[in-house]
Amino acid sequence: MRRLATAVGTLAAGAGLGALGVAGFTAWSLNGPRRPWPAYAFTPFEVRADAEDVTFTSGDGVGLAGWWLDAPGSEWVVVCAHGHRGTKSDMLGIGSGLWRAGHTVLLFDFRGNGDSDDGPQSLSHHEQGDLRAAIDLAVGRRPSAKVAVVAFSMGASTAILAGAGDARVDAFVLDSPFATMGDVVAANYRRHRLPSRPILPLADLVNRLRYGYSYAQVRPLDAIARLAPRPVLLLHGDRDRVIPYAHAEQLADAAGPGCTFVTFPGADHCGGYFEDRPGYIARVNSFLRGRGAHA
Repeated sequence: MRRLATAVGTLAAGAGLGALGVAGFTAWSLNGPRRPWPAYAFTPFEVRADAEDVTFTSGDGVGLAGWWLDAPGSEWVVVCAHGHRGTKSDMLGIGSGLWRAGHTVLLFDFRGNGDSDDGPQSLSHHEQGDLRAAIDLAVGRRPSAKVAVVAFSMGASTAILAGAGDARVDAFVLDSPFATMGDVVAANYRRHRLPSRPILPLADLVNRLRYGYSYAQVRPLDAIARLAPRPVLLLHGDRDRVIPYAHAEQLADAAGPGCTFVTFPGADHCGGYFEDRPGYIARVNSFLRGRGAHA
């Protein structure tokens, strides 16, 4: 019995250490500084778009970088927000497409990515200040234009959280946002066949102690209703392995009647654009031209 108790204790300790290790890795993968090497990326040159390099500063002093694609006299300035660990280069397709459709477009890098400076990173927490700073730039440069945010994945969740309290944004295009941070982390544990209990509470604890915010502070589901009465175009693939389709269904229900919900059958995470690039750009352009009436 003594040997059995020792073996059980050893296994329990090992399991506990394993869970703590996964929790720590989760917190680091979401928040820790990490840049690809070599840092080669496409620029507006590759898509033959006229662009101006711009720099601006987030509310906590982090320097941000972007590209301004100007369409003089345009009704809209479109601010494009990329996903987690992405860069503004990821948005060149939709960004240059909307620019050619006659809209002024701002592409920018969230903190710790692309050409922007390092700073405290997170999953849609600190990045809200970056998006607000991008909106500041758009409004400052074109005070007479309407502002739309076109955003993917983490950028889309950030747009919900920041836009809920920012009346300067007139329309939202949200591709593949998550509903709550806790649920999307749990979904990815399940995808890798890991138990969400007890790892999820541990990961949340490590996140709070090491990076200063909790999963409960990042819940776009609680904020999306405050985007109304502004039009929202919500897009999601029903085979998304990163952010399950159920997140989009929850967000659409919470958003209310001003939300147009589009499903891409068979598409994986942010896959709708890649299934039909011209059609996707045309859909977003129509949404902006009709303020949501023709999405």
